[in-house]
Amino acid sequence: MPVDHYENFPVASLLLPRRLRRPIESIYRFARAADDIADEGDASDTTRLQGLADYRQQLECIARGEPPAMAAFRELATVIAEWRLPVQLFHDLLDAFAQDVVKKRYADYPQLLDYCRRSANPVGRLLVHLVGQAREENLRRSDCICSALQLVNFWQDIAIDWQKGRVYLPQADLARFGISETQIAAGRCSAEWTALLRFQTQRTRQLMLAGAPLVHCLPGRMGWEIRLTVQGGLRILERIERSRGDVFRHRPLLGPVDWLRIGGHTLFM
Repeated sequence: MPVDHYENFPVASLLLPRRLRRPIESIYRFARAADDIADEGDASDTTRLQGLADYRQQLECIARGEPPAMAAFRELATVIAEWRLPVQLFHDLLDAFAQDVVKKRYADYPQLLDYCRRSANPVGRLLVHLVGQAREENLRRSDCICSALQLVNFWQDIAIDWQKGRVYLPQADLARFGISETQIAAGRCSAEWTALLRFQTQRTRQLMLAGAPLVHCLPGRMGWEIRLTVQGGLRILERIERSRGDVFRHRPLLGPVDWLRIGGHTLFM
């Protein structure tokens, strides 16, 4: 199982309390559908951006307390009102998806984290709001976990993103380790490439571990769900390192043995 952009987050898992499944599914459908507008098919950039602008108009209707015109948003409007979710977090997701349409390179790590702040962190924050634990420290830790999960996705999907014309490895890091984009295109590993991926995985692991204490602040089964999510991300990082960063020929996947290890590690978090 790969760590994927929105499969990073729990969706109707058996571990989730039944009362949370409906709002989480609604959030997921919104994020998945908007991401598909930005990323799937062969639509032009103009068409993609207009589709996201249409979604933004529906959110603005919800914020004003007006019924959205698009049927797909009516359930989301009910969830936002019932759970008092910040509409701005949904706008942040749309900002990130629109950025994905037009921006294909990132100058440095802070610029990449700013993208993660809008592409991944809002979903985690929404989950924290759903369980009534939206204190500042909890939100900060949620951001660490979600940004780390987004970065894990980037590192495992370097080859896939290259085919889409995207390079999420910061340009400053490529220069620091002496890596050109022609090497990415060729899928060629070298000592320098291994060092670059080790640097990224270690930095991502530190970010994930900085957010991990959040699991002790989340109630019941939600805490266990996020434990598994964190450990899954850490396991993917281990697999990248074990392959010496060769994500071109060894895209890391999680199998039954991995999940047994992950389950064991969750008991000691």
